[in-house]
Amino acid sequence: MKKAHLTKERLDKVLAHLGLGSRKEIHKLARAGRITVDGEVITDAGFKLDPRSARIAVDGEEVFYREFFHVLLNKPAGYVTSTQDRDGPSVTHLLEMVRDDWMPVGRLDKDTEGLLLITTDGELAHRLTHPRWKVPKRYYAELAEPATQADVEAFAAGFELEGEPLQPAELTLGKDRRVELVIREGRYHQVKRMFAARGNRVVYLKRVAFGPLELPEDLELGESRYLTAEEEHALYGAVGLEPGV
Repeated sequence: MKKAHLTKERLDKVLAHLGLGSRKEIHKLARAGRITVDGEVITDAGFKLDPRSARIAVDGEEVFYREFFHVLLNKPAGYVTSTQDRDGPSVTHLLEMVRDDWMPVGRLDKDTEGLLLITTDGELAHRLTHPRWKVPKRYYAELAEPATQADVEAFAAGFELEGEPLQPAELTLGKDRRVELVIREGRYHQVKRMFAARGNRVVYLKRVAFGPLELPEDLELGESRYLTAEEEHALYGAVGLEPGV
């Protein structure tokens, strides 16, 4: 359950939340008379307001309040799915808005490319990765050896991976050594370990879909964008939640 909203919040906190600068920077904007609330110049950055109803403008440009932010990133190889630089640079370095509450949803290995959702909504992230909701994740893979119909049947039936039972997965054979795989759980190195269990090896891996989200063809490696309203509604709906503000 989401926490209850406070009726009023400090102006500097609201604008910092929206990525318009640090609180110190926002205090400078206020003192310079560059912020208005409901048409009035506000020089006190500690001014309290209801951000969901107040009309806020900075340098004459209206800004709109959002409680949560969601970014779709086309992750390149070489970046780690973490908010800290561990064994490589964090994927958060690729985002335009610097925040300390970004949460990557699920993991992509350092050498894996493709669709990575990054959000500030902890409940949404939890549900999207919890096995209960069985959110599908679709991957494109290139293998060391061609996959077989026997692999398709084994994945569909589900099998044990190092003593742990896997949910059924959908393997689609492509040309040569190319395949697509849909899984509904997110175990450590799962795709690579599944093929290794079948005596094969993944040489290239890319996530192309996550739940209702598809990797846009025009989103280049390393680029990101905010979710559209339609994508946001579909994503929340997939796990039984109402979209945030």
